[in-house]
Amino acid sequence: MDEKNLYDLVIIGAGVSGASGAMYASRLNLKTAMIADMPGGLITTTHLVENWPGHKSISGPDLAMNIMDHATSFGVPFINEDVKEVKKAVENVPEGKQSGFIVKTASNTYFAKSVMFATGTKHRKLNVPGEKEFENKGVSYCALCDGAFFKDKPVCVVGSGDSAAKEALMLAELCSKVYLFIRKDKLKAEPINKDRVNSNEKIEVRFNTQIEEILGDGKVEKVKLNTGEEVELSAVFVAIGHNALSGLAENLGVELNEKKEIKINRNSETSMPGVFSAGDVTDSDFKQAITGAAEAVTGAYHASLYLGRNEIVFE
Repeated sequence: MDEKNLYDLVIIGAGVSGASGAMYASRLNLKTAMIADMPGGLITTTHLVENWPGHKSISGPDLAMNIMDHATSFGVPFINEDVKEVKKAVENVPEGKQSGFIVKTASNTYFAKSVMFATGTKHRKLNVPGEKEFENKGVSYCALCDGAFFKDKPVCVVGSGDSAAKEALMLAELCSKVYLFIRKDKLKAEPINKDRVNSNEKIEVRFNTQIEEILGDGKVEKVKLNTGEEVELSAVFVAIGHNALSGLAENLGVELNEKKEIKINRNSETSMPGVFSAGDVTDSDFKQAITGAAEAVTGAYHASLYLGRNEIVFE
């Protein structure tokens, strides 16, 4: 085993949760590494964050990079690789000891005495005709990333939650008109964002409305709705939630819930000794950047306690 690739804690994920956990773990004198193929996580696609303590308003990318910088300033390396597998180093562990973990990427192997999954989520798809065909040709999952391409053009946002409301508000700053298509009869945004949407003259909210097909010639030109109407627009921004990126944990044998989220307790411990989890990938009901950071910090603390009371073996 290469000692330089041996860590007390390997955090898989480098978003707000992962970086917060890494910062705290380093302060607890744990040799820690963050491994992820997407530095900053999904919050980097958020225009403005207005519920992070100490910042009345900050962009998603700035918040993510500030926390990343904080973590790396304590010496935590960020390893920009895609983790392919996490497995126990020893299956039949001697009594009174605990197995370490092997973390494999495409090009390297790392050894971890404990692991934290902060792998987050991926955007949920509409799964309607035309969505795949026009992806990156008018179909987008990130207004911050792609909104500027549709300046002074009509667009739509699909979704009913706070993320959809914030996407619509950002696009209203750029686009000539924003349709907000909501499948049911309620906009479930935070009250302040709901009020902003309802008072914005550029945003037209349509309830009980679904896209049945996305149409165009080489790019998005219109959508067909469940009402039978066809609406001309230049882009479709999808904001209908996320699916947990829990495959690595599932393959390791960590217990998930029916939504494929990683089950954790108040200590951010999973069903497997030495494995912790934090952030949107977990089964926490309230998923926010601040709660994910708290879960990761809690997990780092309990990882230090776990390592203090257990002998970890790799063979």
